[in-house]
Formats: sequence, structure tokens, C-alpha cells
Amino acid sequence: MAEYKLPDVGEGLTEAEVVTWKVKVGDVVAINDIVVEIETAKSLVELPSPYAGTVQALLVPEGETVAVGTPLIQIVDPASTSGEVSPAPSDTPSTEVPEIDLSNPAATGGGENQTLVGYGPRTASVQRRPRRGGASPATEAGAAAQLQLQGAFAPGGAASAEVEAADEPAVPSAPAAPSTAPAATRVLAKPPVRKLAKDLGVDLRTLTPRGPDGTVTREDVQAAGAASSESPAPSFEAEQAAPPVGASGARETREPIKGVRKMMAQAMVDSAFTAPHVTEWITVDVTRTMKLVEKLKTRREFRAVKVSPLLVVAKAVCLAMRRTPEINATWDEETQQVVFKSYVNLGIAAATPRGLVVPNVKDADALALADLGAAINALTSTAREGRTQPAEMAGGTFTITNVGVFGVDAGTPIINPGESAILCFGAVRKQPWVHSTRKGPKIKVRDVTTLALSFDHRLVDGEKGSRFLADVAAVLEDPSSALLL
Repeated sequence: MAEYKLPDVGEGLTEAEVVTWKVKVGDVVAINDIVVEIETAKSLVELPSPYAGTVQALLVPEGETVAVGTPLIQIVDPASTSGEVSPAPSDTPSTEVPEIDLSNPAATGGGENQTLVGYGPRTASVQRRPRRGGASPATEAGAAAQLQLQGAFAPGGAASAEVEAADEPAVPSAPAAPSTAPAATRVLAKPPVRKLAKDLGVDLRTLTPRGPDGTVTREDVQAAGAASSESPAPSFEAEQAAPPVGASGARETREPIKGVRKMMAQAMVDSAFTAPHVTEWITVDVTRTMKLVEKLKTRREFRAVKVSPLLVVAKAVCLAMRRTPEINATWDEETQQVVFKSYVNLGIAAATPRGLVVPNVKDADALALADLGAAINALTSTAREGRTQPAEMAGGTFTITNVGVFGVDAGTPIINPGESAILCFGAVRKQPWVHSTRKGPKIKVRDVTTLALSFDHRLVDGEKGSRFLADVAAVLEDPSSALLL
């Protein structure tokens, strides 16, 4: 038997949350098969199995945060266990009840590591007389496991209270009302969906999964919650009953700070109270840039690229750094040196459901415009899916945050740690603008945006910050001026 322990998937990782198990007990896995998805302080990561064999136990439930080195899963090689572990189920269900060693907790489902998310403890047990020639359950857990196995192989796959060839009817261990709860089966649902179901009082086991691979989705839970709320109350007393704890009408709810959000919060605090921030603003007529964007969309080399004004801003940043290299430098407090970099790893801040991440395009200054656009599209798409890897966020030298997509004009962004500046790109709006013409200034409706640059005043003074911001604005106002940089 081999135990797969939580590895350090990123430099300095100390803990991670188990988000979704990709396998279940009894599955056969090969080396490099994905077995679990975890969330680190930076991103979601899928872990491949280093072993081949049959899954014997999942040791950590979904939603739990554990330290590096904690055993996650037990995998056994059937060839080395003399058949102690059942093989993976075949496509055709068997009609025979397999014989198992009921004195072995691992075989019966007993043991402290067997209760997982989606498995509820059995509320009642049934004692049965032993079969002729059959093994007798040594424990109440063994009897429960035997009943569950027999129910799994009943017609239709449903758990059954009847046992084939039993000597006498079952005798309950204690008087109890008949249970109408569904069989204790593992429900596939992600932690946010489980929390929503808990808040709405929805039992996940009663839902029909409509998500991929049989997972319960947020929509499934919301639909069940809406149907429940629309059902008329059976009596006045029921209407006056107090809402359950944690219901959606609660005045306060709490959410743990962990994963990406925790890392982002700490990084912003460190940056805000370490680097002296200065922010400058400039409002720009970007009408010509907007026309350029529309032209690029029709060109063959951009057919597979989502072209937006952000692409032109990114290119303008790379060009403007040639005249102001301090913008692409870092302050090394330990050695008391300014580190100038001859490459640009351009970060694009992306808001995700799990928090803010800043993946960066490596050597963005060396890419043609179409290649830069494709790289930005790939990074942002991966970030929205929560699949950004730690390596994609490491080594950034400058960051652009695009608040314009939210309809915001501008802001005072906090510098990403390890960098010296960040540019905030605001919404592009139609506004009246004093436009210079051959016949003199005229007021016209133009496309206008606002740029805000925050920089570390230890190595970027006001003159250098202002020059860089003016150069970026000049390219956006007249893209042909890029030839001058």
C-alpha cells in the first residue's frame, strides 16, 4: 500500500485545500492519472498520481486545508495484496454479492478515515441473523457495510432491506420510525455549491446532477431552493417557525480567508506599507486607437486573436519602457541596489471568483502585436477558469490592471510586489473633446479614457514617472507615434 502525500507544488508552499476529488474508492488509477484538484495560495492545481493501483481510501475530505506532507490518498497494487482489495467495478453490474472480510475495517468501510464529504453517518443499523455457512458481522459497522453491499447489487441498483436467502426477517436493534432519507452516497459538488446548499437548506442527495461527470451545479441547488420556497406552508405554526441557522436570510455570514484571496491580501499589505506609492493621472483622446482596433480585427493574422484596446496599451507600455528603464526595474532592499531588467514580463491583473491573480506574458517586449494579443488572451482565459499556475505568476516586471471592463474611469492601484510600477487603464467613453483641426480647435465627440500610473518613489521620481505616462498616452492618442519610441 502506498500513501500519496501533499507535495510542495510551488516554492515555499506550506498548505493547500482539497477542492475536488477526481477518483473514488475502488477506482483503478495509472501513473500520472489526475486524482485530486487542490487550491494553493496562488492557484488551482491538479495533482497526478505517482502510483498505479486501486484507490483504497481518500484520507482528506473536500473543502479541508492540510499541510504539505499530509497523506491524501491510499493506493494499493492488487498484485501485491492477494486480492484483499476489490477490483474496480466493471461496466456490467454483477448479481452476486462479493465475499469480503468483515473483520477488516478497510474492507467494511469502518475506520476513522472512511467518512468523506458526501457520506453521512448511518442513523440506524439493522441486525440480521447469520446465513448458513456465511460470515457473521463482527461489528455493527460490519452489518451496515454488508447491507449496503447487498443493496448495491439489488435490481435497479437501489439499496434494499431484503437479504437473499436470509433465515428470518430482519430485527431492528431499537424501535425507530422508518427512514425516508436517500441512500448514503457520495454527492459530487464543489465546496461553494455545498455551502450554498447548506445556506438554502437543500439536501444534495435529493438532487439530480446536471453538471459534467454527474456533479451538482449551483443552478441545481438554486432551482431546488426556489421550488422549496414556493411550496405553501402546511400550517400557521410552520410559517412562524424560526429559520434554520445559516439560512440565506441571516444578517451576517462568515467566509474563511484562504487560498488566492489570502495570498493577494498579504501581498497588497506588504506592498502598500513597503514601497512609497505615487499616482499620476492623464486623460487621453483614444479615437485613433479605437479605429486601429477595428482595422486589426479585419486582418488575417488577427482572426484567432481577440483584439481590444488593452492590446494597444500593452504594446505602448513595452515601447515606452525603452525611454524610462526605471519603470521596469526593482528595488533590492537587502543589497541596496536597483536591479534593471532588459526583458519585460508583462502582468495582466485578472479578477477571478477565487481572488485577484496576475499572470504575466514572458518577454512581452520581444513579441509581435499578434503574438502579444494571443498570449494575453490565453493568460486571461486560463485565469478566469482558475487554472493559472504559479510559474505563470512568477517573475513579473510590470502590471496593467484594466478597470475599464467594469465601467470604472480609473483608480489608484497598488504596485504588485517585486515591481516598481502599475498602470490602471480606465473605461473608454464617448465625450465632448476640444479637438485640434486645421481650421482651429473644435468641440467634437471623441473616444476618451483615463490612465493612472502608480510607481515606487524610491527609484522612480516624478520626472521619470511623468515621462513614461506621457509616452504611453502619446501612442494611444496617435498609434503612428510608436515609430518614434
